[in-house]
Amino acid sequence: MEKQRSYKIKSYVNASHAVRLKSGTGKKHNHTWEITCELHAFEGMVSFFDIEKSLHRAIDALSGKYLNDLPEFKVINPTVENVTEYLFDEIDAILRANGAMLMRIEVSDSPTRAFCIDVTERKLPTEAELKSEQTKQDKTDA
Repeated sequence: MEKQRSYKIKSYVNASHAVRLKSGTGKKHNHTWEITCELHAFEGMVSFFDIEKSLHRAIDALSGKYLNDLPEFKVINPTVENVTEYLFDEIDAILRANGAMLMRIEVSDSPTRAFCIDVTERKLPTEAELKSEQTKQDKTDA
């Protein structure tokens, strides 16, 4: 049995939305969204301060906002499922740039329910693949 090691980081954001229905748009209402990210670090320990600071770039973009007004949700319905999909893509990209990979995200708009995306079965990159990716990134940045 191979051990899977990960870190969990919880964040909270206040944002409102109104779900679009076939009959029209529902009533605008607020939530305190709870976002739990489980991540795998490629090299030993992670700097929680740096990771959290990076994560908040994606999460803070939703803070205090009416999600329906954001470009990401102009066409896509701002349901908990779609907010989770959006955050997964944003946060996974941020983590990869910081030497980690998102393995699971759980987004809750209520204390009693959450929507989850779990990719713990995803193949983790080898050290050689990571170095190759970093070399490509360095060339792009230059």
